Amino acid sequence: MNILFVHQNFPGQFRHLAPALAGRGHRVVALTDSSNAQATEVTTFRYRHDATRPEAAATRLGRTFTEMTDRATTVARAAAQLAGRHAFVPDVVFGHLGWGETLFLREVFPAARHLVYAEFYYGARGRDSDFDPEFQRPGLARAMSVTARKAHLALAMAEADAALAPTRWQASTFPHEFAAKTTVCFDGVDTDRVRPDPAARFTLPTGQVLAPGDEVLTFVNRNFGPYRGFHVFMRALPAVLAARPEAQVVLVGGDGSSYESPPAGGGSWRERMLAELGDRLDLSRIHFVGRLAYDRYLALLQVGRVHAYLTYPFVLSWSMIEAMAAGCCLVASRTPPVEEFLTDGVTGRLVDFFDVAGWSHALIAALADPGAAAPLRLAARAHAVARCDLARVCLPRLLGFVESGGRQSDRAAAAGAGRG
Repeated sequence: MNILFVHQNFPGQFRHLAPALAGRGHRVVALTDSSNAQATEVTTFRYRHDATRPEAAATRLGRTFTEMTDRATTVARAAAQLAGRHAFVPDVVFGHLGWGETLFLREVFPAARHLVYAEFYYGARGRDSDFDPEFQRPGLARAMSVTARKAHLALAMAEADAALAPTRWQASTFPHEFAAKTTVCFDGVDTDRVRPDPAARFTLPTGQVLAPGDEVLTFVNRNFGPYRGFHVFMRALPAVLAARPEAQVVLVGGDGSSYESPPAGGGSWRERMLAELGDRLDLSRIHFVGRLAYDRYLALLQVGRVHAYLTYPFVLSWSMIEAMAAGCCLVASRTPPVEEFLTDGVTGRLVDFFDVAGWSHALIAALADPGAAAPLRLAARAHAVARCDLARVCLPRLLGFVESGGRQSDRAAAAGAGRG
């Protein structure tokens, strides 16, 4: 088969799937943005897109749709060049629907099966946009803006033959009319590699070497910000550090913007929270290590005694599943994406997202009694292996999904998730 992947930041969610398909003898090609510098072993073509934002006064609530259809136009023209100049005509096209790239590809490849990665569907209520009153101001104007942003997602789903969602909750954010064409399957974690390791070591910027058994609290974001609860976690730390004088806190992440805007007044969320908390924090025991190479990140999970994970009702992070697979003791937010995988007292501890005192208490208790957390660690890893193992669970289903053109979908799982 000829298979075309389309993703502005390829490989993205296709990092395991695309090479595996190529390894099975398919001709696999990727189409990505020219600004994407990620390496991949798959044959890749790039499109150059002028991402100039349209004038708000001219497009009003249609600005997002204009942005997405502008990109879709660029991608469609690049895809037409693949067919013409390079004689590549796919049997299957699989793209992420988040940036509009798939919208017009059926017009270029009408005979292909068109699949989309359905990661998240915006909603004005009960999801990320109205969750955090500290930074969000719900109201009619915001609700209309969020609703308008769904246009390209709905069109992409309507145009697709089948869709893939990584979790049941994320699938449930899409209208129930799309449930019948949606398969639920996580991207997969290599649980043979991501596992507990008593020999793991992590060296702090100070030169101190951490090992399993040390009192280490870990926290991971791509970029620090409210969507992943950075502000709540930081506010919990003064009490944790006071109660646990041997604890070391290691935070992985950058100072850019992932899902939210920078804080009002400029600067980064890290700077804002450090300024807010001031001398309440013992900065000699708080280590911001930036973004890490994967092996170092994995070693940090393996030496950690407790791992904190928070998220708005939004896309679940790979890092939470990797922490489970690494056998971490997780203390996590009681929000729907998390509750799909973690059960309080069984595979981790759940705390109300906004309960700063509750976070302090839960983290102190978990740091103080690693023996009590041992069953949680074992259960968390077992659950991650059973549901999210790459080689034995996820990849076979993902390969079947693509090779069948989405026809071998798990309709029962999708139908059970398809609410909203």
